[in-house]
This record gives sequence, structure tokens and C-alpha cells, in this order.
Amino acid sequence: MPVLALDTSAAVAVTLLADDGAVLAARVVHEERRHSEQLAPMIADVLAATGTDRSALTAIVVGTGPAPFTGLRVGLVTARTLGLALGIPVLGVCSLDAIAARAAQDQALAPGAEVLALTDARRREVYWARYRVVAAGPGLELVAGPGVQSAAQLVADGLAAGAVVVVGPGAGLYPELPATAGGEPAACDPAILARLALDRAARGEALPTEPLYLRRPDVMPPAERKRALG
Repeated sequence: MPVLALDTSAAVAVTLLADDGAVLAARVVHEERRHSEQLAPMIADVLAATGTDRSALTAIVVGTGPAPFTGLRVGLVTARTLGLALGIPVLGVCSLDAIAARAAQDQALAPGAEVLALTDARRREVYWARYRVVAAGPGLELVAGPGVQSAAQLVADGLAAGAVVVVGPGAGLYPELPATAGGEPAACDPAILARLALDRAARGEALPTEPLYLRRPDVMPPAERKRALG
């Protein structure tokens, strides 16, 4: 039975997978300002392309970020709403996990190798998390993060040091960072998200869909004015 996976942490990406993890259909739009307009039509498109009725879905997997507030919220709200309407589980996975897992898989990293996954946080900062490969497959353990800070501070804190493979769309943004590995993924792949989620769910892990914003939204409501007492 098919699983729908989506991520709006950077690009808008949607993938429909078979229960064995095979990709049935995938769509991606590298548009970071129009998530709400793009996501629903893309979901409808992958379902139509495979002749899949949404009632046949068995689970929805969604990337939980970290990412800016608005785009990430669109993906999470859409996944939760669809899951509630269909009565199926919604499984959340950190988007950086998928970036690191794809790098470990594509580059056949050996156990013990460490991966630093980076995405663009704007404001001259990056979202980051550091992982260690613990088994083939790949199996990853979180070493540090996720967090958000400047590239210079990331280096000063020693989080980019050592035998680390640096990957992700934030990897080549700043000269302070170590040289990136070849072939790093440009964005989170929902197919990898789904495989991680299904593997973790099978092991009984909790997969909450709480967003990883890591900082306050860019736009805040004005503070309430204090009334003068007379």
C-alpha cells in the first residue's frame, strides 16, 4: 500500500512510494516562496500519475525541518490535515536526517564516518546537524544539533572539524566552511524521509510532527500597548 512523503523545508517536494520503498512518482519545485500554492497540486499530481486514490494511502511522512516558519508550516499542516481526514498515521522526520542519510548511502560511507548536514537559514546563518554512521543501510546517530548559527560560529565551535563529510544546500554558501564532498544532495529527498520513517516506526520509535523552527519567525505581531493610568 502506498505511502505519501513530502517536505517543504526548502524546495517543495512530494513523493509517492510503494510499501517496499520503491518510488512510484515524485515531483519537486525549487520555489521557496510559494509553498502553499504548489503543494496541494503536486500531491494531486503524484496520485493521478499513478492512478492512486488518496483513500489507498497507509501513512504520510513529513519533514519537520529545521526551516523558516512559513514554508515549514505549510507542509506540516497539510500532512496533519490529510492524515486526520484519512485516518492514517502522520510520521515526522528531521529533514537534515534525510540529507545526511542520502550522503551516507550515495558515498558508501563506512561506520564511524561523520556527516555534517547544512541548509540555508538565511540571515547569513545555516541550519545544521552532525551525524555518525553506525551501520550499513545507512544507520545514523545524531552527534550534535540540530541548531542554527553562522558558519563562522559553527567552525569556531569545532562542529565542522575532523573527518567530516559536509553536505546539503547550505554547504557551499560560506568560505569559512570546509570543502564539500562531491555529489551532495541539493535538498531533502522525501523518499529518504519515508524510508527512515518506516524503519523507525517498525522499531517502535516515536515520530512526532512538531516543527523544528529553531528561532522566532521573521514577522511578529506588535506588542500590545500599555494603557496609561490617570
